[in-house]
Amino acid sequence: MFSVDTHTHIISPDTTRYPAAPLGGHRSDWSRERPADLDGLLRAADTAGVDHLVVVQASTVYGFDNSYVADQLARHPDRLRGVCSVDFLSPKAVDDLSHWIDERGFSGVRIRAADGTTAVPTPGRGLDDERMAPVWQFLSDRGIPVCIQMHAKHAPLLAGILRQYQGLTVVLDHAARPQLDGPAYPSDAGLPRLSETGRVFVKLTPPAVLRAQREAGSAAPVVGALVEEFGADHVLWGSNFPASAGSLSELADLVLAQLPALEGTGLGLVTGATAARLYGITPNAGGQ
Repeated sequence: MFSVDTHTHIISPDTTRYPAAPLGGHRSDWSRERPADLDGLLRAADTAGVDHLVVVQASTVYGFDNSYVADQLARHPDRLRGVCSVDFLSPKAVDDLSHWIDERGFSGVRIRAADGTTAVPTPGRGLDDERMAPVWQFLSDRGIPVCIQMHAKHAPLLAGILRQYQGLTVVLDHAARPQLDGPAYPSDAGLPRLSETGRVFVKLTPPAVLRAQREAGSAAPVVGALVEEFGADHVLWGSNFPASAGSLSELADLVLAQLPALEGTGLGLVTGATAARLYGITPNAGGQ
């Protein structure tokens, strides 16, 4: 079955060519303790039987300089897709996006907004900061998926942005910390539920699974509810390797074990087909 890991990171051992410049000024502990360069990631993917990889910019190491990922995309276009990071508040954010997407081969962009961390402060006042309007418009016009790291409580805010920008497609990184009792994501009167937009995808990762296990005793009911609400064609998985501890195989097993019983087509959507559609991946390109 075709498999796409939609959330991986890479760290170069070449600190001269690719110097660290982390957002918030603090480099992530995982990147020091268990870094993996592209070759290490590919070996881990081969062992896990993963066909294609989406490499997400490690902004807690490289900030908005996506050069290392971009260089690896050029080396392995048959195996990789990339998600870049840019400063959404910058006056030249659209130019930066155009550079990384049109010139350097990225397929998506990520914003760490409203995620509640102290290491990476929320940009501006959050997702609806008026300075982000040109970026949302660019992404909407181009149909470029944006991965957003946020909390479920910000779902109404996101719903408002989706209503304003009708071409915008969103991937909820780490499942956006869904509420573990009641609806996964709250809604406000007059705004659609995120699942009703048809333009929101849920990314299941080890941080999301472990949080549910820790706080609710089990992740399977939460994952099952998300698959039922959004549909298998709007659910993705990612290993978060190597940011999450463990081998890529172990991390994949952790996430995929939480899925409800799905027919072959439904399982295939979650494991790879949905990601292939979202990121323009040809199934079996670079496959095992």
